[in-house]
Amino acid sequence: MGRSPALLPLENRSVSHTRLVSWNMSKLLRHYTPGRSYFVTVVTHNRMPLLIEHIDLFWQAWDIVHTKHGLVWVVLPDHFHMVVDPGDSNLSALLQQVKMSFGARYRKRVALSRGRVWQSRFWDHAIRDENDMNRHIDYIHYNPVKHGLVKDPFKWQHSSLSDFYQRGLYSSDWGCHSRPEIEGNFGE
Repeated sequence: MGRSPALLPLENRSVSHTRLVSWNMSKLLRHYTPGRSYFVTVVTHNRMPLLIEHIDLFWQAWDIVHTKHGLVWVVLPDHFHMVVDPGDSNLSALLQQVKMSFGARYRKRVALSRGRVWQSRFWDHAIRDENDMNRHIDYIHYNPVKHGLVKDPFKWQHSSLSDFYQRGLYSSDWGCHSRPEIEGNFGE
């Protein structure tokens, strides 16, 4: 069943100021526009399935930025997807902070003095319009079913889907009987 229009209309956002961020090591150039939302995919090193087992550490790492920046999310064993509004913050720095915080907490918990926890890069996509936002929101919420973790997306507790349902943005049977039509590249 359908749902109401996208979470964040883009017409009220300023796109007059943009910034380019690059790193010498990777030669990767990222283009950020303040006030724009971004879909991100972040994956653990070698796809280690450790996020759900240590979900408390994941949210501790997001405590500083989650309430201000994370809009839509799903956490799976070896990766997470999120729509983030970094505001005036640098998206790369924001994600680096979360990855470093989680990594330090995880290594301390499992008594590792060093070692990689995350892949060094992440996938990002600037949300272009309401339809693009809706596609990414649906992709995020259907992701546990796509990966075979559940058959009903509402059964996956590590997702913002129940919040969206409570706000009347999804019907109770969304994604349960048929796969939603979601086209695009989502960084997996």
